[in-house]
Amino acid sequence: MLGFALLLVRFVAGLRLSQIGFQPWREWSATEKSYCVQAFLIANVVFSLVFAARLRVILAEPSVLERVWTVFLPYFLWGFYQEVVYRGILQTELVRRWGSPGGILVSNALYTFGPLHFYHFSQTSPALPMFAAIFAIGLFFAVLFRRSGNLWMVAIFHGTGDVYIEGTLQQMMAKTVDAA
Repeated sequence: MLGFALLLVRFVAGLRLSQIGFQPWREWSATEKSYCVQAFLIANVVFSLVFAARLRVILAEPSVLERVWTVFLPYFLWGFYQEVVYRGILQTELVRRWGSPGGILVSNALYTFGPLHFYHFSQTSPALPMFAAIFAIGLFFAVLFRRSGNLWMVAIFHGTGDVYIEGTLQQMMAKTVDAA
């Protein structure tokens, strides 16, 4: 889906990928490079500590490399896909039409309550805290993207979060189903 979305951007919309925020590394400012590397490293340390129990179970499996390719890489790319659609395409266009505050808020509301997160309504636990967290994180990513114009940073952060939060959860749920 990520590849398809990028092909649509390039060949249907006629935009260069840099026009939706995929700036080449050589064009990043020193601050952006430093921030991205530091945040990526810190996120991996923090997520590794928070999800240590899940990671121990997954890393104890004999097929850990298979898990990387079949679970963690797809979740990382899923974060990229979401950022391409909601920040790179939707937010960019809505900000162009309605200005920063309106474009950011509407695109973030669509991201939060749209089809990618709608399944939270069907969960037995209250959905409000989940939607509040998704909206807050999405708003942070939206403002970061608007200020920097750099989709790589938010896509890397989003993909990293998806790997730890969704990827490790999916593996634990699969183990529970296998054990039953």
